[in-house]
Amino acid sequence: FLPRHQQLSERVRKRLYYGWDKDCSLDNLSSPVAGGLLNIAVELLQKVAPSPIRRLQKKYVAHVSREACISPCSMMLALVYIERLRHRNPEYLQQISSSDLFLISMMVASKYLYDEGEEEEVFNDEWGAAGKVDVQTMNTLEMNFLSAIDWSLYTDPRELFEVLSWLEG
Repeated sequence: FLPRHQQLSERVRKRLYYGWDKDCSLDNLSSPVAGGLLNIAVELLQKVAPSPIRRLQKKYVAHVSREACISPCSMMLALVYIERLRHRNPEYLQQISSSDLFLISMMVASKYLYDEGEEEEVFNDEWGAAGKVDVQTMNTLEMNFLSAIDWSLYTDPRELFEVLSWLEG
């Protein structure tokens, strides 16, 4: 349904899943935040959300990624959202902790990509459990994030290719 979808899928599998094998199904692939991607996420989020409160740590990223089964596409889309916030609403990034920004940007990206409202649903309480925060906090984080980004969630596929190229570099 996306132009060049097959090409994007192939690149994501090869570059962002450690240990990718052509004969391997997506269900058997290892964590998308293995190694370098985990380091990139931590470094970027600590930079854009510099608050010392709840400062993002690699262990937290690995835990949430594993518990919430964060896909590489969700990670890339979340990075697009964070970049939008850097340009549109830098004040928001000064007020949120890097841990909360990681958690909420990944949840919103996952909801946008995968929540069909039927079989594949994304629940705030499950993300809260993965991130070790209560559901009310998740709800507040979500509303604040959506307001800060002005509900601008649609992303042109070219933006995802740009993020993928940056990650590959």
